[in-house]
Amino acid sequence: MPTARESLLEAAGAALVARPWPTVRMIDVAAAAGVSRQTLYNEFAGKTGLGHALVRRDAAWYLEGVDRALSAPGSAAERLAAVAEWTVRAGRDRPLVRALLTGCWNGNLPVPAGRGVRPGLPALGPDELIRGVRERARAAFGAQDGADEGAQRCELAVRLALSYLIAPAEPPGTGRAGLLRLLSGTSPISGTSPRAGAR
Repeated sequence: MPTARESLLEAAGAALVARPWPTVRMIDVAAAAGVSRQTLYNEFAGKTGLGHALVRRDAAWYLEGVDRALSAPGSAAERLAAVAEWTVRAGRDRPLVRALLTGCWNGNLPVPAGRGVRPGLPALGPDELIRGVRERARAAFGAQDGADEGAQRCELAVRLALSYLIAPAEPPGTGRAGLLRLLSGTSPISGTSPRAGAR
């Protein structure tokens, strides 16, 4: 059975998917979680605290998915492609993950601690998530498998996936097969431009 804190975070996450954060009411979140409003305030001290906890929860959720993708059976390139696919899926499904990965925050989302509240205070964002991805890739690939190269390729996979979040497209020759070739080092990063070939 989930704790009151977990239930409140689930209810707040569902509310955030349904409407902008400024319109989410604490009484509605508490009711959806099946707890009193006082319990919500005891757990999070208010809406700001709930928003910060929601941001941290979604960051941890994303990194857990990275761990799963990196520990799945398959070649290094297949695991890196799985990280890229997870990044796109997580960013599309959860607005907070998308904001954390891209650094694009708007007034419809709660902000992480330190952002827009107190200048100079570190805020959770793309740098911290990418650092977390690199650390996980280094651990997954290990020293004998070229941990540093694996971490660099994993970062590349995430950055490529972010381009799909920012500017979704499915150009010819891309998709999983093209990504696998790129991440395994068997495909050049750039190809011949159709316009250049006509010159």
